[in-house]
Amino acid sequence: MLQDYLREVADEVGQGLERLLPPAGSGSGRLHEAMRYAVLGGGKRLRPALVMAACETVGGDRRQAVPVACALEMIHAYSLVHDDLPAMDDDDLRRGRPTLHKAFDEALAILAGDALLTLAFEVLASHGVAGGVEPQLMLRVIGEVAWGAGNQGMVGGQVEDLEAEGLQNGDLPRLEHIHRLKTGALFRASVRAGALVGGADDDDLEALDDFVRHFGLAFQIADDVLDVTGDADIMGKATGADARLGKLTYPALLGLEEARLRAQTEATAATKALLRFGQRAHVLAELAGFAVARQG
Repeated sequence: MLQDYLREVADEVGQGLERLLPPAGSGSGRLHEAMRYAVLGGGKRLRPALVMAACETVGGDRRQAVPVACALEMIHAYSLVHDDLPAMDDDDLRRGRPTLHKAFDEALAILAGDALLTLAFEVLASHGVAGGVEPQLMLRVIGEVAWGAGNQGMVGGQVEDLEAEGLQNGDLPRLEHIHRLKTGALFRASVRAGALVGGADDDDLEALDDFVRHFGLAFQIADDVLDVTGDADIMGKATGADARLGKLTYPALLGLEEARLRAQTEATAATKALLRFGQRAHVLAELAGFAVARQG
């Protein structure tokens, strides 16, 4: 069952993160405490699950991908810390707890996010040396992650998302473009990085690109719907933020029911993209269903 798999991944990645994050009382104590607060405070561990499931889908051993999965989770955690800041979405709650800038302070939240992003690439580089992955392959993995996290991916999408707030003439092509960058690019990096560690060839990567393109849209549309209809207690964060900030969303453009249908269509297309892998892709296929069925 998918929930069992997600629990196993959360345990494996949690143990990895405990090893890789600096101890709370070491060196720059408050910084390290803040980094651990950001990363170890729960969450779905969806990006690590994508890394490890993609590795298995192409015939690899998911244990080989644990450090890569940990690095992707650090990058995701940093992005949430910065996304919650007053200059961006100005949120007070994340994963059922005060956001980092509320639990500590704004300056430390910025620096903790910076430190997590940097540590993620240290982890990736170290894995190439000590993890038994060929250096040239690990360089390719690092390049994939850097592209997904940077100006052509997640950060670029965040900027475009902010610029679209309050737009009166937003349209679906622009919205889809924003989400392919803001959310989809790090999903893509997760899948491709895991697949490369697992020994993927170019045909494998092409099929997985098709999968993750549809998966990312399904996930984001469902996220937009949950911001309107979700239970804040289940989600661990406030709802209604998109409307408050005047964000460009699928429910705003399509209505709730049409948005739900569009999410399901994308999830179905994601699953079809996996047919060449047979049963090895069952976790990725289940994750596509999870993307639209989740409550938080």
